[in-house]
Amino acid sequence: MLSAVSILVLTIFIIFFIPKYNAVPEDDDEEEIRRTPQMKKLWNLAQSAMRERKPLKAEKALLTILKFDEKNAAAYNRLGILYAKEKHYKEAIECFEIAQSLDNNASSLHNVGLIYYETGKYEKAAMAFSQAIDLEGDQPGRYIAYAKALEKLGERTKAIDALETAYSLNPSTVVLRHLLEIYENIEDYENVEITRHRIDELQAAKAKAEEKAAKPRRSLIQHKTKEQKAADKAAKTAAKAQKATTKPAKINTKAPLTAHTAQPVRKVAKKRKII
Repeated sequence: MLSAVSILVLTIFIIFFIPKYNAVPEDDDEEEIRRTPQMKKLWNLAQSAMRERKPLKAEKALLTILKFDEKNAAAYNRLGILYAKEKHYKEAIECFEIAQSLDNNASSLHNVGLIYYETGKYEKAAMAFSQAIDLEGDQPGRYIAYAKALEKLGERTKAIDALETAYSLNPSTVVLRHLLEIYENIEDYENVEITRHRIDELQAAKAKAEEKAAKPRRSLIQHKTKEQKAADKAAKTAAKAQKATTKPAKINTKAPLTAHTAQPVRKVAKKRKII
């Protein structure tokens, strides 16, 4: 009797208690797994919508991401870019500032600077670009943007210094043309000629480098052509050899024809009035 009661109690415990204990973590894990792919799907949707120039669709996807993840700096930054493209500058600045507060990075600061520059707030733009440079000072584009803001403020000497820094990081005619424009505006003709000469030298060096890089490609093509000629020659030789082995034996015209072969020949000759 006692054993039967024990078995009954154990059965009740297994049925009613053990499933409840295991259910909670399994449900939580499944919920977490479902959420991650959904967020990825929303992010991809926002990216593709921006590429396809569908701002409303992109905005909806990004706002949905932020509804579930209020501290997603990347989503705020992307939303700011979207608003900036649509010329909603106030909303764009707000998004960039939130992104910056969540994740102190140079990109958000640079984006804020671009909006300030676009709206004519050059002092704020210069400050934002300067802060972006302090965080990430190895990007020439940041110095170019900073120089343009400084030029608008009339600080041309600082602008020239910023452009020279950009040129040292990445020598390009784009930077030199910005320098040339500043020198032309202030009528510094000596530096105008120097800068034009630098542009010519850089273009010549670039052309020379491209020509040098093209030589190995040309020689490779020529080498391949020689190989192809050799392969073609080998193929022709092989074809001749094969033809020689399969060539039919010559008929001995002096040998007497058999009755089987002579009859058709005579008929053809007679028809053509040879005999």
